[in-house]
Amino acid sequence: MVKKLRKKLIVAYKGTNYNGFARQAQDKVHGSGTRTISAEIEMAINKITTEEVKVIGAGRTDSGVHALAQVCLIDVRTQIGNFGLMQAINNKLPKDIVIKSIEDVSEEFHPTFSAKSKRYRYQILNSALPCPFKSDVVYYYPYKLDLLKMREAAKELIGTHDFKAFCAAKSSVLQKGSSTVRTILDIEIEKDSEEIITITVVGNGFLYNMVRIIVGTLIDKGMDRGIAIKEIIERKERKYAGKTVPASGLTMISVEY
Repeated sequence: MVKKLRKKLIVAYKGTNYNGFARQAQDKVHGSGTRTISAEIEMAINKITTEEVKVIGAGRTDSGVHALAQVCLIDVRTQIGNFGLMQAINNKLPKDIVIKSIEDVSEEFHPTFSAKSKRYRYQILNSALPCPFKSDVVYYYPYKLDLLKMREAAKELIGTHDFKAFCAAKSSVLQKGSSTVRTILDIEIEKDSEEIITITVVGNGFLYNMVRIIVGTLIDKGMDRGIAIKEIIERKERKYAGKTVPASGLTMISVEY
């Protein structure tokens, strides 16, 4: 029997029509239940190779979240070359999912455990009117935000902290009593000529909904409301951080190894 080969896939997708990246518990059969990114890729590979392949991603992006470069792992026996396999999979995938590259990697590689940092981008359309062409990839927020106050608050989030206050209550991390300490390496906030505020967050790992809660908290600061970031971190209670902003504005940009 041909030995399985470990391959790394870089995947871009618009998550609007999917219930997140990871296959759901109720989605036990290919094509049944809810639609997920990993299930769509698994089905496409099965159509080409007839193999039952499991796709493992670097992050479990939520329903409605997008990715420019999600890193995935598959083990396959196919002898199709990487470029040909990429083209074949893309021909079987929906138009809102694209495999950008495939390469062979060692047995030791794991998209999650080998990662050193992840970069996410959140986009806010901060204008008087919404834009129908961008509604799936931004969060429309019509109230004027103070970028200087948002940037000052962002500085207090950088570093290693207990981010329990920035974690969704239903997180498995909280249920298991696991550590909620994470390291934020950088946060950048910019606004372009089209009135889109881009918040880029880089960290060694993120809790469930952490980036979206960080953005909600920074919006509070841009509206001059809520308690200080330092106090939110110290209190370790979800109720003191900002609201969880919609998934539409969030995109996984890259994973560093």
